[in-house]
Amino acid sequence: MVATAAAAPIPAPRPKPPRNSTRPPLRRRPPQPPRPPAGKKLGLTVASLGDPTQPGFWIKTPLVKSAGKGRIVNPANGKSAKVDLQPLAGPASSGSQVSLPALQLIGISLTDLPSVEVYQN
Repeated sequence: MVATAAAAPIPAPRPKPPRNSTRPPLRRRPPQPPRPPAGKKLGLTVASLGDPTQPGFWIKTPLVKSAGKGRIVNPANGKSAKVDLQPLAGPASSGSQVSLPALQLIGISLTDLPSVEVYQN
């Protein structure tokens, strides 16, 4: 008679150790509504592509009387860009010129004429 070795039994999975009862449960904060952009809102303006050979992030707009720092926001998607605010002659209701990199950052097609929100820091 031939002796065969019996297969070793498969061990049962180990039970997980109990949670540390001294550890406080995780508290999840409720979702927060998006914060409004910082700075003073100057208004809404129609944005078109400015001089594409001028480098940097800027907007030339009649909404400002002197140069400064600010931000533009695309209300369609909420994307924003920090820009240099540069005055542009004309009534406040006329459009604004925006640099190529700033338009791309806030997700606006170069051929569109969307409205953007302008904020001053």
